[in-house]
Amino acid sequence: MNKKLLFALAALLPQFACAETGYYLVNVYDVEGLANVDYKYWNAHYRDRATRAMPEIGLGYGVTSRWYTELSGSWFQIGGEQTRFVALEWQNDFLLTQGQYDWDVALHTTIERPRDRSQGYALEIGPALQTQFWRTQFNLNVFFQREFDNGEKNDTELVYQWQIKHRWKSWLQPGLQGFGELGKWNDWQPSDKQSHRLGPAVFGYVDAGANGQQIKYEAAYLVGKNSARTAKSFTMRVQYLF
Repeated sequence: MNKKLLFALAALLPQFACAETGYYLVNVYDVEGLANVDYKYWNAHYRDRATRAMPEIGLGYGVTSRWYTELSGSWFQIGGEQTRFVALEWQNDFLLTQGQYDWDVALHTTIERPRDRSQGYALEIGPALQTQFWRTQFNLNVFFQREFDNGEKNDTELVYQWQIKHRWKSWLQPGLQGFGELGKWNDWQPSDKQSHRLGPAVFGYVDAGANGQQIKYEAAYLVGKNSARTAKSFTMRVQYLF
């Protein structure tokens, strides 16, 4: 990797603290006793600079009916080249309600440790909400993110996710997704500095065995702003539950 590209990557990496939740909705549900291999990929196409992309792979497990945990690694690419490992993440989600109210509520947490230890670590925490009307599922998540750079003071940022999914067939469920970053949680950025993106999405799953094994997928095409710059993004996620 040449020096110019290395410096450009180093300057960009802090923008991707817990970045996967800017492209994949946290959807908490009961998978007690099931493990899964979780592959994710997103990219962002800009008009005036090379495409950014981040593939990720993780291993998750439903510890109880209320607790899901996953450990994953992330890689970063510029222009489809120069793939570089950038971070480890540990996600834990806790279901607080399970059907006794109109909305189910969960607590989502992620701790991210960059490969470059001098960058400290990042924390993401917040509520994940879900409800359903007939066959249509609605999700709304609001998360707080903060970087802890070895003692340096950083602002707590506010991000959001939403999703609408219609359960038409198990293998084909159309919907919409939206994501955004607003800036400091109690003092939002001006509207032209914020990032918002949305677009059509498709979901589904197929059974892969008699003991609960499944292959789940989702994909979306998002338009809007990424890091306050106009971009178009493709995202995908494939999980094998066993």
